[in-house]
Amino acid sequence: MLNKSNIPKHIAIIMDGNGRWAKKKGLPRIMGHRQGIERVKEIVGACKGLGIDTLTLYAFSVENWKRPRPEVNTLMRLLEQFVKRELNSLIKNDVRIKVIGRIDELPENITRLLKETEFITKDNKSLMLNLALNYGGRIEIVDAVKAILKDVLKGSLNATDIDEEVFSSYLYTAGIPDPDLLIRTSGEMRISNFLLWQISYSEIYFTHKYWPDFRRKDLEDAIGEYIKRERRFGGI
Repeated sequence: MLNKSNIPKHIAIIMDGNGRWAKKKGLPRIMGHRQGIERVKEIVGACKGLGIDTLTLYAFSVENWKRPRPEVNTLMRLLEQFVKRELNSLIKNDVRIKVIGRIDELPENITRLLKETEFITKDNKSLMLNLALNYGGRIEIVDAVKAILKDVLKGSLNATDIDEEVFSSYLYTAGIPDPDLLIRTSGEMRISNFLLWQISYSEIYFTHKYWPDFRRKDLEDAIGEYIKRERRFGGI
């Protein structure tokens, strides 16, 4: 049993390995993505049950546009189906949806649906579910710098007032605490341009399991490992 007094408040996950999971089983890649959607549902429910405040999922990166067009179209269609199908459940379970990334560059119908979902769920409080879509950590920082420069030039911000707290307020994740724990599935040991600013002091947990095989027990194992660690934030 996990000690809920010491669990991470914010978990971020790089959901990796859908395609390799499908290939290993001799299935088309779309089947890996479909199974990955099922894991999203399970892990969201598990996080709510465990008392996690915030869950951030790396769903579609800016680099993912380089994938074959049919696969990208399939991913967009699966995203749309997931949001529409799960909206009532999200409302019932008091889950708030927030999208981080360049949402306006997504297909118009997806952008409209996501903004409507954000509005409908904005007052939900049991769990904040951040979907990183058309997201890149470097682009997020560049966008923050551009917004800061704009405010400095128009006189609403003094350059001498810029510090880490001010800078954070210009990120897509403004107002959201940094992740305590970052999980990456599939055995790859890199962060892939995800939350570069926010994970400065996050604990990182790698698992060889592909995302479609990542279950509640695996989440609990990751949290159990997190609990064992001593977080010093640069101190002794």
